Amino acid sequence: MLHIRKAAITDFDRITEIYHHAREFMIKTGNPSQWGRIYPTHEMMIDDIKNERCHVIFDDFGIHGVFALFYGDDPTYGYIEGGKWLNDEPYVTIHRIASDGEVRGVFKCAADFCKSISSSVRVDTHADNKIMQRAVEKEGFVKCGIVYVRDKSPRIAYQWTDSKI
Repeated sequence: MLHIRKAAITDFDRITEIYHHAREFMIKTGNPSQWGRIYPTHEMMIDDIKNERCHVIFDDFGIHGVFALFYGDDPTYGYIEGGKWLNDEPYVTIHRIASDGEVRGVFKCAADFCKSISSSVRVDTHADNKIMQRAVEKEGFVKCGIVYVRDKSPRIAYQWTDSKI
């Protein structure tokens, strides 16, 4: 069974391994430009840990996944093109989710955790990341439009809400 906890600085080496695996997996499966070989940077990972945004997904055998959880308005989501958000309620955002590929259900675990703490959850992914798109949609997220990340590249934006629309 998978569990979630906030990451500690002692998890840094394992988190680095997981992100390395995820980057190589994305490149091999037709998504070479979303993260390339440098994202997230070590500085970003350390910042996420120090600011208690970084969460690890683990079982009895070790850490298998990692993600950054943001509370409140995300500047990336201020402008959406070709659609609209399901609502404007407060939300949490899943960023930088990655798996070591050894267990199934890493995104489901993160999504269930976020759904348990917020009635609205947002996430985005690259158009070439078909695996992530399927995982996100399987967990009940609705495609809302296109957002643009820091480098101005587009991402498919999703939202889940338990509110009546």
